[in-house]
Amino acid sequence: MNDTDYMSIALKLAEKGCGKVSPNPMVGAVIVKEGRIIGQGSHLCFGGPHAERNALASLTESPRGATLYVTLEPCCHHGKTPPCTDAIVESGIRRVVIGTRDPNPMVSGKGTGVLITNGIEVTEGILEEECRELNHVFFHYIKTGRPLVVMKYAMTLDGKTATRAGHSRWITGERSRQRVHEDRSRYFAVMCGVGTILADDSLLTCRLPATRNPVRIICDSRLRTPPDSRVVTTCSQARTILATCCPDRKAWLPYEEKGCEILLLPPREGRVDLNALTEHLGQMGIDSVLLEGGGALNWSALDQGIVNRVQAYISPRLFGGATAKTPVGGSGVEFPYQGYSLGKTKITALGQDILIEGELAPCSQES
Repeated sequence: MNDTDYMSIALKLAEKGCGKVSPNPMVGAVIVKEGRIIGQGSHLCFGGPHAERNALASLTESPRGATLYVTLEPCCHHGKTPPCTDAIVESGIRRVVIGTRDPNPMVSGKGTGVLITNGIEVTEGILEEECRELNHVFFHYIKTGRPLVVMKYAMTLDGKTATRAGHSRWITGERSRQRVHEDRSRYFAVMCGVGTILADDSLLTCRLPATRNPVRIICDSRLRTPPDSRVVTTCSQARTILATCCPDRKAWLPYEEKGCEILLLPPREGRVDLNALTEHLGQMGIDSVLLEGGGALNWSALDQGIVNRVQAYISPRLFGGATAKTPVGGSGVEFPYQGYSLGKTKITALGQDILIEGELAPCSQES
């Protein structure tokens, strides 16, 4: 086995922290001596030991002279845990292979520097793209201070999100719906507009066993969310935030009494300013948002520039209907060249459905 093989193992270990370590990164580590894996570990929960320390704790023999494979540059500062570089130096490990540097200015390049200063050989950039993609949320959040926003929707082959009568359950199949719940567990928060709550009385929780619920964010400029709606009455099960422009604190009381948090934000064209919202969410430590909005909220999110990635689930059905709802409403663009496009696209088959996902590319300015 070579460096790439061992880093692949470390990447699989890192995935064990999915949905559990946020806003920290997912990290995996493998310790190899004379071709034998003698220790391995993952960062398993926020505030818990990092992957390197868990790998060292699992050793079956002395690591002196061994090689450590780790998906992210080891930390060199005191946070919730001591610096991993200290533990590595003390262990007698001879070589460290790193997938990608940590974008955190407190670490970036400094962790590697500590290792080299202490006579440890360092190799960087092994499966770097894969290691960066694993933590695309962390990289975005550290660099911008705002959550990564993933706009997700399901539609028919003719681009409808509901029938002409407004019925939408179910457009996609069971495997697609399971994937949505996996992502609700993966991302820190899920967000929708009040229209979705009024139409579907959505719960917005994760229904997979042994997983956490996302923080639920409802964009509700005038506080129209029914106090007896499921998203309000289940605040004890999942943290719930109502983002509003309504300054009347008396109107807040029915929600606050049931455990909702009210986030008062400035209006933009009569609705919640989404840039102000994402700024506040970032300050609250929320590093990622799965946007499950309707057409109006989706357009506002695109128009205000908060969307980073798109997930489009497409069912092989045709609904028709000139007035049937579509994934993105609003005023839309005037010319085709002004449209939003995706880069780094990926297509996944999910039963009979397909999922197209990619990173939102900047709008073109020319025809």
